[in-house]
Amino acid sequence: MKIAVLKEQADGERRVSATPETVKKFIALGAVLAVEAGAGETASIADAAYSDAGASVGDRAATLAGADIVLGVQGPDPASLDGVTPGAWIVASLNPFAERARVEAYAAAGYEALAMEFMPRITRAQSMDILSSQSNLSGYKAVLDAAAEYGRAFPMMMTAAGTISAAKAFVMGVGVAGLQAIATARRLGAQVSATDVRAATREQIQSLGAKPIFVENVAGIEGEGTGGYAGEMSPEYQAAQAELVSGHIAKQDIVITTALIPGRAAPRLISAAQVASMKPGSVIVDLAVEQGGNVEGSVAGEVVVVNGVKIVGHRNVPSRLAADASALFSRNLFNFLNAFWDKEAGRPVLDAEIGDAIRLTQGGKIVNPRLLA
Repeated sequence: MKIAVLKEQADGERRVSATPETVKKFIALGAVLAVEAGAGETASIADAAYSDAGASVGDRAATLAGADIVLGVQGPDPASLDGVTPGAWIVASLNPFAERARVEAYAAAGYEALAMEFMPRITRAQSMDILSSQSNLSGYKAVLDAAAEYGRAFPMMMTAAGTISAAKAFVMGVGVAGLQAIATARRLGAQVSATDVRAATREQIQSLGAKPIFVENVAGIEGEGTGGYAGEMSPEYQAAQAELVSGHIAKQDIVITTALIPGRAAPRLISAAQVASMKPGSVIVDLAVEQGGNVEGSVAGEVVVVNGVKIVGHRNVPSRLAADASALFSRNLFNFLNAFWDKEAGRPVLDAEIGDAIRLTQGGKIVNPRLLA
């Protein structure tokens, strides 16, 4: 069983799908590891570290030759996979909804594409969940990015020259990224508030020492979607939330938005009018910018200034913490393959619950129900 670890080709992608730590663990299972030269360079991992861990390091052709499993952070270009064993697994974050043509190419080539972002959010799959591990880092980095753009201090400071008030930070969307953003902003000394459409997050917000900002008296709206994500809100709830947020957001120094709906454009949380209501020097970080953005006026890959308010739209935020993001991502991949490793077969054998959830292609066809609906 040969496992190939590729150097990422996407612009700005600095992560790598295996580290020397996980290479050793795969070899202990009986696998043969091949790593493309330079794969870990942008994540501060030298080729020699992979060699020392027991992997062979070579060019892309040598790495892919006879590979049974190809690991990636982002889905590799199907045209660049010459030499891979027919029926091989492609295990990565495959962005199936936005990259449908690539999924179709995997099917046509006979590969079995496994989308790690489709991992079901169940207890036994928590250690395999790339969305959670990467979102955790995104929430942390979002606060650091906000602090870097904000022209003032975060904590209250009492000095002989006078007192500096604490920054007011507002987190919109309390999933994994939002919770980490709350915790990080609190550690930096900000006065933090947060909101979410899911009523169950109120206690989570309070447990981190932040103030919950919630729409009240709108019956039947809980915002609970599937798999731990928020669902789409009714027009009544959206109107009530917009009114509540408008009054609150005008008083904030920092706003971080994290709301995503799988397979759909990110919901619009902040309008241009709400941006205009904020004080000059305020900062908004839009973590959903690559899926259309939560903030009107945000631009993917740019920091734009609107009426003195900075709107931060960095792409691929986990990759901005490449070493840690790679360590977590690679452990997710190892935990996944290790959980299904069949010693007698010498390879992983998936069960129906997880296999059917993440498998996009098989036998030359697209088979995932989410892509066939």
